[in-house]
Amino acid sequence: MTHSPALPPAAKSDFLGHPRALAFLFTTEMWERFSYYGMRSLLVLYMVDYLLKPGRIEGVIGLAALRHLLEFPFGPLDVQPLASMIYGGYTGLVYLTPIFGGLLADRVLGHRRTVTIGALLMAAGHFMMAFEPLLLFALLALILGNGAFKPNMSAQVGDLYGASDPRRDRAYSIFYVGINIGAFFSPLVCGTLGEEVGWHYGFAAAGVGMLIGLAVYLYAAPMLPPDRITPIAERVPLSRTEGRALAALLVLFVPATLFWATYEQQGNTITLWANAQTDRTIDLLFWSGTIPATWFQAFNPFMIFAFTPLVVGLWARQARRGCEPSTLTKMALGCLGVAAAYLIMAAAAGQVGGSKASWLWLLAYFTVITIGELYFSPTSLSLVSQIAPLRIVSMMMGVWLATSFTGGFLAGWLGSLWSHMDKAHFFLTIAAIAGAGGGIIWLLHWPLRGVLTDATPIEARQL
Repeated sequence: MTHSPALPPAAKSDFLGHPRALAFLFTTEMWERFSYYGMRSLLVLYMVDYLLKPGRIEGVIGLAALRHLLEFPFGPLDVQPLASMIYGGYTGLVYLTPIFGGLLADRVLGHRRTVTIGALLMAAGHFMMAFEPLLLFALLALILGNGAFKPNMSAQVGDLYGASDPRRDRAYSIFYVGINIGAFFSPLVCGTLGEEVGWHYGFAAAGVGMLIGLAVYLYAAPMLPPDRITPIAERVPLSRTEGRALAALLVLFVPATLFWATYEQQGNTITLWANAQTDRTIDLLFWSGTIPATWFQAFNPFMIFAFTPLVVGLWARQARRGCEPSTLTKMALGCLGVAAAYLIMAAAAGQVGGSKASWLWLLAYFTVITIGELYFSPTSLSLVSQIAPLRIVSMMMGVWLATSFTGGFLAGWLGSLWSHMDKAHFFLTIAAIAGAGGGIIWLLHWPLRGVLTDATPIEARQL
């Protein structure tokens, strides 16, 4: 068995009080997310307004067979429901394959080679999006590439720190900011190119971003901890404590799925709302015009890195007073924040009637859903890195990311109802689902707290 020693707590701090390697992982993830969210910001509009129109849809290789497959359980699908189902399938599958990407890294290739393969596949997929007949092949390359890339990048952040290093949680918050810097700029660049210049230019820009991220990662490779590979022949059975902890994560899989199913409406039905039901005109002293629909996808990531210091500071103050919420409580509050965001959209839909809603409603929506995300997403990643057995941490990170797989598929199905439901009722339904996720976590808090605490190092923070 090969091991890679994590850096000790006294490791040299060259980046915001953290190892220098974190800066490069931060930058690599930033460019990868630039490519992912840039393509995602265009995907639904590209299909609804262009590719799935008669005269073009016939040229997409394999799409007729996929449509028949989807219509078997769901019935006839018009353009918007079909686009929503494809979007949901794509956003779901990119978070199923990380299970296998994590297993491949843990058992065979190691983190570095698996990340490099994933980055190359994703770059190829983005460039293939520029060729209309290759839509499904491009999505397949992106799905496989993300599976190889995502869990191993997240796991390498944890590998920079020893088990008792208190910087781990803060490192994941910094890493999460990198994700959202890329997600902020991607709609402004890829979305603008796609909407204003040509769809294919937007997709190509996403591919260029992925290649930049790969170049940064390869440059940083010597600074990263050596790969840790546990050959299949040397597998060690899980202890009783490890097994109970993993079972607890699987129980949390259900409410996490509900969180992502509602959160992922941002790139689906919220984009359609911004495009068709929002008054996007703006008249300020320094600028006036119409906000492109894809630009609204930049609101959430901008608020992530604007609000992260405030939220982390709030938790630090609460910790000093002995009243910081537990990890599970934070996750429950995150779900309730998403529910509140969709209540705002329901109010917008109920008040405007047949007219268009002010873009300020979307501003309020993104503000609230971002706070909910900050309470849920980075907290859950830190939780997994703390309690997963070291020898399978990449695979378990992939298992947890698979909550976005089930959530993405559910998001696609929910989005297919958009064309047939009153918009206020639709948003109320989404709010109820997110609220149910928060309620489930709240009910599970006490049964699971002891299990998770037993599996977490004493030095780790309260669960």
